[in-house]
Amino acid sequence: MSVEENVVLIRRWFKEVWNEGRTQTVFDLVAPDAVAIGQLEDGIPLRGPAEFAEFVERTRGAFPDIKVVVEDVFGVDDKVALRWSATMTHSGDHLGMPATGKPVRLSGITVARFADNKIVEGWDNWDQLGMLKQIGVYRSPEEGLLKTA
Repeated sequence: MSVEENVVLIRRWFKEVWNEGRTQTVFDLVAPDAVAIGQLEDGIPLRGPAEFAEFVERTRGAFPDIKVVVEDVFGVDDKVALRWSATMTHSGDHLGMPATGKPVRLSGITVARFADNKIVEGWDNWDQLGMLKQIGVYRSPEEGLLKTA
């Protein structure tokens, strides 16, 4: 596959999976033995399309209005790097906590490796702590001191 074809696939991924909530696209684009790192806490990998689809459903269940914007994308050989930003509202309880109704703005970087028109490896780096702070379930010790002073 060419770099251009891989860029088209990663753009399709963000449009269909995240912005449109098409779970079937996960099964269409993720290889059966794919590994994704960076979505879950502590570096726990997601393996295969079924585990990734569960992650998408849980995330979209907590943030059903998620809107991801692809800011930059480029590739070399079989890898594509993408910088993205997202806005959403915490209006569902699918993260194991009640919905807060609070707006969230995030940004992140995704790198994916492709083979045979499928994602075979993926790495994400995004501001998970920032998300928790924005929905009000985490405050740093410094913030606690500032708010009580």
